[in-house]
Amino acid sequence: MKNLFLACVLVLLSGCASSQAQPRLPFDTWYAGVIAPDYMEVWVESVDVIDRRGLAYERVGGGVPSYASVVAGWPSHPAGTAGKGLRGIDLPEIIFVRWQSLVEPQTYNVRINVPEWVREEMLKPQAPYCRGEKRVVEGMYRRVITIGVAPGGIAKAWVGGPCLQSIEIGRFEAAISKVGPYGGKSNGEHRPLSDKAKAYIEQHGVPYGSW
Repeated sequence: MKNLFLACVLVLLSGCASSQAQPRLPFDTWYAGVIAPDYMEVWVESVDVIDRRGLAYERVGGGVPSYASVVAGWPSHPAGTAGKGLRGIDLPEIIFVRWQSLVEPQTYNVRINVPEWVREEMLKPQAPYCRGEKRVVEGMYRRVITIGVAPGGIAKAWVGGPCLQSIEIGRFEAAISKVGPYGGKSNGEHRPLSDKAKAYIEQHGVPYGSW
């Protein structure tokens, strides 16, 4: 058993995870998505998850995040991002996000410990009024984890879902990656900031402290 545990930890996406029984959840999939403030461009190198069974899943998300409709602060309802559906993965215990903040530029790592109350909230059936359908919809769940990342290494997380108000999980301060962008394989070179974002920042600056 000890050798099996060590193998799962070291390999992460080995057959150890895939050989486990499917988690017993009231839904097939939960979602993890990343957002960033408008113009504060980022590149998400990886989203990694350790679920409540202790199984680790590497790079379940990444790339270009969704951008919020605000520059300073966060939207009042940060949900419904273009996150990846995590089918077959149990509810999260820990979420790691590694991203490049192109504004600075800098590469950050953040660890988000997901409290038990969040998993309990994700399992509660809800019956919200959905404006799009103009009716109450039964059997809805807060099964979306949204993670906002911002310049300065600030991250914030919420749990929510369609037609449901998002609930803040917490605010987190990331650590600067010691190896730099792309795991140290790019000679310290980050992805370039777009001309549009660069022009905005030159005119308005970066609203540090608002996140």
